[in-house]
Amino acid sequence: MSRVAYVNGRYMPHGEAAVHIEDRGYQFADGVYEVVLVQDGAMVDEMPHLDRLDRSLRELRIAPPMDRAPLRLVMRELVRRNRIRTGLIYMQVTRGVARRDHPFPENAVPAFVMTAKRIALPNVETVENGVKVVTIRDIRWERCDIKTVALLPNVLGKQHARENGAYEAWQVDDAGNVTEGTSTNAWIVSNAGELITRNADQGILNGITRLTLLKLAAREGLTFVERPFSVEEAKTAREAFISSATSFVTPVTQIDDTVIGNGKAGSLGLKLRDTYLAYAGGEGRTP
Repeated sequence: MSRVAYVNGRYMPHGEAAVHIEDRGYQFADGVYEVVLVQDGAMVDEMPHLDRLDRSLRELRIAPPMDRAPLRLVMRELVRRNRIRTGLIYMQVTRGVARRDHPFPENAVPAFVMTAKRIALPNVETVENGVKVVTIRDIRWERCDIKTVALLPNVLGKQHARENGAYEAWQVDDAGNVTEGTSTNAWIVSNAGELITRNADQGILNGITRLTLLKLAAREGLTFVERPFSVEEAKTAREAFISSATSFVTPVTQIDDTVIGNGKAGSLGLKLRDTYLAYAGGEGRTP
């Protein structure tokens, strides 16, 4: 069955879906996006993702393309039409189509696109052996808390990781502290057993999976702190891992040329992964 996309009020074959050449997302990266995990046909952390979409739109002063109730109906219809059991919904809102000029156009109507696709989740071997990350200088703008479509630095970083045999690149600020991965949040576990992730300032995207993991860590009685950590602290940590809507909790067992711990997934990371999977399969789902 061919994929189906939703473009500005119409369902259409994915291969025929298109936007205007003067869409400001294409010409200025003047837009935002959101990604929602679908597991067993249900949305995971749906409402927090939609809350973040609303926040991103407000920060860029883009009007919502529709109210939340019809938006949720479109999400479910797209999942149904694409027969998604395990996959992703991608939605993108731009300021719309207008004559190319830098200032906001006066009468542009926001453009709204949504797609859905199946995905394969990380396999057992990847989880048990962990993944390698490399460190790179963070060259992004100063509002990384907005989930915009301006992702070129992230693309370059991810490509650098791939070319160096790594799964992800951890971006590093001018103070030598890790901000986040190119598409993930970064975590370490200190030798004292303290769970550490950077505080949600304008230097990182406040990941929905990140927020859920903090909630679950508090529920489990784990000791955690939100603060910056340096590359050197990460390399001497007991454990490290990354989180996102698609990687869940994926252990990191090598940073640059340094092996973390014993080179295998750590116990705390694995516990959090299991806890998150139980959440995603239960209370975190909306049908």
